[in-house]
Amino acid sequence: MRIWVARPEPGATRTGAALAAQGHAPLVAPVLAVRPTAAAPPAGPFAALLLTSANAVPAIRDAPPLRGLPVFAVGARTAALARAAGLGPVREGPGDAAGLAALVADALAPGESLLHATGAERKPEPAATLMAAGFRITTFVAYRAEALRTLPQAVALELAAGRLEAALHYSRRSAAVALALADGSGHGGAFRRLGHYCLSSDVAAPLEAAGVPVHFVATRPREADLLDALAPPPG
Repeated sequence: MRIWVARPEPGATRTGAALAAQGHAPLVAPVLAVRPTAAAPPAGPFAALLLTSANAVPAIRDAPPLRGLPVFAVGARTAALARAAGLGPVREGPGDAAGLAALVADALAPGESLLHATGAERKPEPAATLMAAGFRITTFVAYRAEALRTLPQAVALELAAGRLEAALHYSRRSAAVALALADGSGHGGAFRRLGHYCLSSDVAAPLEAAGVPVHFVATRPREADLLDALAPPPG
């Protein structure tokens, strides 16, 4: 299949390589550009660092105040990148915010002060659950994911020619931006006819709210589950 990968780098290229290895024809064209804020993290002290996205790791890996701080990472990919950057010790969550909050609550005592390194656009969890449980959360905006102003030209050409068959969506925001850019470029109809594969029900929500048929929603937020759901290529 010819599949649009709209997620930001560096994950987009990795996903494209995985699709190619399965025999698909990926079109790697992110709709969000992730950029570190260059802000210095607060000094603390903190009992642990929370990471809900791998995008935060490049922005904090060279921050001396965070060296040696225990890390609670949302899932396997974020945990692996944190370890490779020399952060940690790292504890790995199950891949979602609720699971990360449970992991922290099991390991630390209420009242501890935690630093959440996140993006400018963020969800209330796991901070809301942890604060309700008595933890103190300081938010550090480590990066911004900036939406493109126009649909990538390669995507517009493929949609116009009817060559794209599917799109992979890894975040609620990138799915919403992809839809808005397709509509704004006059290719909304072609976008809606694609097979849309979403990493979670939260990711699928903006598409479903707009009446876009969603072909597959992973029950676990795992890339492997998303890729396994793709139909095998012809032949």
